[in-house]
Amino acid sequence: KKQNKGSFCNCIASQLIFFSTYLGVTSLTTKHLLKTHLDFLIYFDIMNKEMIRMEVTLGVSNRHVHLNLEDFEALFGKNQELEVKKELVQPEQFASNNTVVVKTEKSELKNVRVLGPIRNYTQVEVSKTDAYKLGINPPVRDSGDLEGAEEVEIVGPNGSIKRKSAIIATRHLHITDEMIKEYGLDGIEEVSVEKKGEKGVIFKNVKLKVQEKSVLELHLDTDDANGSLLKTGDILTVIK
Repeated sequence: KKQNKGSFCNCIASQLIFFSTYLGVTSLTTKHLLKTHLDFLIYFDIMNKEMIRMEVTLGVSNRHVHLNLEDFEALFGKNQELEVKKELVQPEQFASNNTVVVKTEKSELKNVRVLGPIRNYTQVEVSKTDAYKLGINPPVRDSGDLEGAEEVEIVGPNGSIKRKSAIIATRHLHITDEMIKEYGLDGIEEVSVEKKGEKGVIFKNVKLKVQEKSVLELHLDTDDANGSLLKTGDILTVIK
C-alpha cells in the first residue's frame, strides 16, 4: 500500500513538472521547487519501503547434539528414550536430560545436551570458540548438511562413537510460508538482522528456515550473541 501511494505521488509530481514546462513556466526557482518536491517524494517512497520491517525474537543456541536412533542406542542403550527436560520454542522440539561428552585428541566438552526428538542424522553443533578448544575447524552448515564436518568422539553412559558430525550452524530464522508472504519475503533465501545499542551490529547471511510448523525465531550461536551483548528473548529487526 505504501508503495502504491508513493508511486501515485511520483506520478503527480512528474505531471506538475510537465505542465509547468508546457504552460511556459520558465522560472528556475519554480522548476527547482517542483524538482525538489519530486526528489523528496521519491526519497519518501524509498524510505517507506525500507521501514516495512519485521521484529524477531532471539534464541541463543548453545552447543548441543542431535542423534539418530542407532547412535542414540549405542550411547544410551537399547529400549531407552530421550527424557524431556524442557520444551523448546519450536514445536515438538525439546532439550533432554541426556548429555554426552564430545572429545578430540586435544580436549573435550562435557555435559553437552542432546536435543530431541531423534533425527535421521547425528550432528554436533559447536561454536568457533568450542572448536578452538577441541582443535578442529568445522564448516558453517545448515542443520543436516554434514559435508566437510569434522570428526569427533561422542561419549555416552553406555558407549562411544566416532562420527564426522561437528559443524558450526548457520545463522537462521525459523519462519513459515504464510509469514514469508505476509512480510513480502517471497524468493528471498537470506536476510540481514540488526541489533542496536552499545554494541550494535548487523548479522548478515541469516538463512530463512521455512517449515510448516514454526514459531518466528532467530537462532544465533553463543559467539554471535556474546560478542554483541545479546541474550535469549532479545528483540532484533530484520532489515532486508
